Amino acid sequence: MIYGYIRVSTDKQTVENQRFEISDFCRRQGIKIDAWIEETISGTIDPKKRELGKLLKDVRQGDLIICSELSRLGRSLFMIMSILNLLMEKGAKIWTIKDGYRLGDDIQSKVLAFAFGLSAEIERQLISQRTKEALALRKKEGVKLGRPRGSANTKSKLEGAELAISVMIWAGTNVNQMAKLYGTHRNTVKRFIITKKLDGEDNLRKVKKMVCGIH
Repeated sequence: MIYGYIRVSTDKQTVENQRFEISDFCRRQGIKIDAWIEETISGTIDPKKRELGKLLKDVRQGDLIICSELSRLGRSLFMIMSILNLLMEKGAKIWTIKDGYRLGDDIQSKVLAFAFGLSAEIERQLISQRTKEALALRKKEGVKLGRPRGSANTKSKLEGAELAISVMIWAGTNVNQMAKLYGTHRNTVKRFIITKKLDGEDNLRKVKKMVCGIH
């Protein structure tokens, strides 16, 4: 089965743009959608409470889900990763048009899933850390949350993601895909890669040695 999955967040948005995008993609690829799943709901809602949850329950080995981009599945990296893991466990595939991902039961997909998993864990840890810091600041009388007006944040949003980004570079993920995954600009990703020398031969050799055992 080939499924077309469409999600918009509010009634003010239309599903037609995504439907056209998926239909046009399928026409160019010479494939046909067997069933459409459309819903108007926030991506922050648990997939089990969405139409997506029913699809994930029904999907079988060899089935393909096509959507416009990974963010249609959910708004947090951790949620998206759990969905991708479920699909891989079932032997199903997912293709995204804007992101250009082709994830299935193959070694490259598993390497990317490994990188996504690292990114999701980093995101979870950073959120937890920021929450604890915010609560600590609230206990200090007269201290405002956030940076003082006019001050600059010298810490990159990508700090801590060196390993995950290194794996994605090795797996062939492009800068635009990484930027969308982390919700930042492509130039931010490029600067981070250059500054940390993540695309250097020595670093990529270490990454290859680390992930070559994934089956």
